[in-house]
Amino acid sequence: MKYRTFPRTDLTVSELGFGAWTLGTGWWGQIEDKDAISLIHKAYDLGINFFDTADTYAEGKSESLVGEALKDRRDKVILATKFGYDIYNNAPREGHRERPQDFSPKFIRFALENSLKRLQTDHIDIYQLHNPRVEAIRRNEVFETLEKLREEGKIRYYGSALGPDIGWFEEGAASMERRHVHSLQIIYSILEQDPARGFFPIAQDEQVGLQVRVPHASELLTDKFTEVPTFGPGDHRAFRKKEWLEQGMKKVVEVRFLTKEGSITMGQAAIKFCLSQPMVMTVLPNLTTAEELEEYTAACDGNYFSALTMDRLSDLYDKNFYLEGKAPAG
Repeated sequence: MKYRTFPRTDLTVSELGFGAWTLGTGWWGQIEDKDAISLIHKAYDLGINFFDTADTYAEGKSESLVGEALKDRRDKVILATKFGYDIYNNAPREGHRERPQDFSPKFIRFALENSLKRLQTDHIDIYQLHNPRVEAIRRNEVFETLEKLREEGKIRYYGSALGPDIGWFEEGAASMERRHVHSLQIIYSILEQDPARGFFPIAQDEQVGLQVRVPHASELLTDKFTEVPTFGPGDHRAFRKKEWLEQGMKKVVEVRFLTKEGSITMGQAAIKFCLSQPMVMTVLPNLTTAEELEEYTAACDGNYFSALTMDRLSDLYDKNFYLEGKAPAG
């Protein structure tokens, strides 16, 4: 495992991080609690020291699982979580519909205290606004509160996690340029390169470390499927349009040159693509098995794609991988 240090911080993180979104939500396959904890321990044993979660993931269950698994290793890991969704005072969530957001100072403190309890810690290493709209980023009181929490030692650094889907360029740019966040979490993959490409020069200028999630584009950039996949009810991937999945499978054929002679898997190529960007500090694939952990951690070996290869992949993306017509929205 290789490690990178977030600019303007003392946080040195594993190039592969553990995104705990899959734990407890049931949105990426079902994982029993004991298996989730075992998976976290496996990740730690493989050199992963960065664990990212959120209070809204299964209404706090993901945080609780991370906290239980790492309570005896707290001084050896870096914990990131998120805030902004009110999971406490609203009716049960319907499907994947977004909950109401609250970025008031009172709620930020309330949410933080609850996250600290679930994570069984006294501080958060990176505390992230969860899918903020630009209006929240413009509010001085939000960042004044975060600075006070830093002074109090309850958080070390803060950032924004963009979403829930690709896009949100205005929010990402404002977070970096106006608020000088320490971290920005974005979506980026071979199949979905924008708007991330626009973030890289800003991150370089503002010295903001990036976290990348969904590097495998709903697992199309793996070796799991030989035909268009279908997903069960409730699975987050089921929300992808069939046309997007069909074209995605065709696009993957065009990038198979990355795995020539079987030197790396497609899943590893997807990780290496992200880590070939110097401002990317860590990659957060969706993990559910020990086999995935072993495959993806093996990609973090310091050997990444050349500028020539990255230019070729950029050109393929710009030309819609030589498929006719405009790429369909996901």
